[in-house]
Amino acid sequence: MNTPLAEALSVTLLALVLACAVIRPFGWSEAVVAVPAAGLVLVTGAVSPDDALAEAERLGPVVGFLAAVLVLAQLCDDEGLFRACGAWMARRAAGRPRRLLTQVFLAASAITAVLSLDATVVLLTPVVFATAARLGVRPKPHVYACTHLSNTASLLLPVSNLTNLLAFTVSGLSFTRFAALMALPWLAAIAVEYLVFRRFFATDLDAGAHAPPATEASETPLFALVTVGCTLVGFAVSSAVGVDPAWIAFAGALVLAVRALLRRRVTPVALLRSASVPFLAFVLSLGIVVRAVVDNGLDGALGHVIPEGDSLPVLLALAALAALLANLINNLPAVLVLLPLTVPSGPGAVLAVLLGVNIGPNLTYAGSLATLLWRRIVHSHDTEVDLKEFTRLGVYTVPMSLGVAVVALWASLAVIGGG
Repeated sequence: MNTPLAEALSVTLLALVLACAVIRPFGWSEAVVAVPAAGLVLVTGAVSPDDALAEAERLGPVVGFLAAVLVLAQLCDDEGLFRACGAWMARRAAGRPRRLLTQVFLAASAITAVLSLDATVVLLTPVVFATAARLGVRPKPHVYACTHLSNTASLLLPVSNLTNLLAFTVSGLSFTRFAALMALPWLAAIAVEYLVFRRFFATDLDAGAHAPPATEASETPLFALVTVGCTLVGFAVSSAVGVDPAWIAFAGALVLAVRALLRRRVTPVALLRSASVPFLAFVLSLGIVVRAVVDNGLDGALGHVIPEGDSLPVLLALAALAALLANLINNLPAVLVLLPLTVPSGPGAVLAVLLGVNIGPNLTYAGSLATLLWRRIVHSHDTEVDLKEFTRLGVYTVPMSLGVAVVALWASLAVIGGG
């Protein structure tokens, strides 16, 4: 297949894959369209078998890690970790909406960083709905915080987001150095989000509670907390000794899985379901389709506009470009496209791209798969998401939080260094 036809086919298939991931016609899994699309770019020669295999090998450890983290998060939920979190938020809020918002920000930021953004969207959002109903407060500010923080608060650790894992594998950074460089941008972006939320949702937060605050206690799942803590320590240690973090995530999930199986709280089929195999197939297939798009002209087009270096203006430009691309084609394809082009400029450029693809998606529904999933969960609770309001909130938060985070990254690189 000649290059113009290959480019047209790969771009069309990428658009089709993303559209079906957003719309999910007939309730189909994202993989229903993505897997045949990957097969089609292979059969037609839009991507060579060797390149497709290389892409699958590159994404393989990332997908394996993602599967382990998804199982770990679900098992933590089965152990009662998220119910305990909801009870803690209710007690600390004491019926005050503004205080509840603070608790949601703290909980969502920690859960996103440690157990990934999927845990915040899928497991914490329903808990926040229930907590708001229990306290009789308006749920909107707290539920919106879940989706914004599933993106913004996923900056801290390589394990917090699939995009982070992809960046981490090419950055040349250790687990601890990655976290050290991203700690200040993470705090800065969350702080901006918090200040904007308090102002934007002032009317809802000033409305007060309409029911007495709940006082019931919930048992703290110590075994799950200790397992997650040990897993985090394992991530840091494994990075230092050259062990793939996927093995550590698998070990953490295995500990909780064996305990749950022995207690008959879960079945092997349920464990497999929690790994979300169709979504893993979607990620692999999307990577191959994106590789076809990149190889057939996109890398050359973007190569002319991507600046080199790690000065503050360059980092700002890279983050802005990444945010724009994330909102045009979704953040996962955006990071797959941009990483190979920014790796030569060093870790600073890679992390700037990461800021853009993680914070930028808060601007539109289609910016990240997490936001799309959050929207479905909100609808399942008979609550509508107003597109105009969602976009207006994004306009207020994204430019400020992204700009502040980039400046914080630049400062961190100057103090810590990216080597």
